[in-house]
Amino acid sequence: MKEYSIGQMSRRTGVKVTTIRYYESRGLILSPARTTGRQRRYDEAALERLAFLRHARELGFGLDDIADLMALAEAPLKDCAPAHEIARKQLAAVDRRMKILAQLREELARMANADDPGHAGKCRVIEVLGDHRLCIGAHEA
Repeated sequence: MKEYSIGQMSRRTGVKVTTIRYYESRGLILSPARTTGRQRRYDEAALERLAFLRHARELGFGLDDIADLMALAEAPLKDCAPAHEIARKQLAAVDRRMKILAQLREELARMANADDPGHAGKCRVIEVLGDHRLCIGAHEA
């Protein structure tokens, strides 16, 4: 059976060592057995679980949703509907963020492309950023 140190796990998955330890503390990865020298030794299943976790994080899933998805993955006879519901919820969140980003892009384009007279005191970028009411109003919505 192949075993991996925490550093090897990190290099193979691209997940930082501190993040791996955090995932252990959250119960997303089981704390592995340790050698007599107190070094963590992970098995292939832990490596696969960490890779699953990383991919899910790249897709923007939260840790609670990932825990639910992992539990479903470990119970292959359970209904798949909860996994689809979690994915639909994440898709809706991405759609919301994309809408907000599109609005931000439009405002930045207006700011960046404004025809200013060349003085910082009359600069549209400075003017918009100085209008804190826009920022406060956005957070209240």
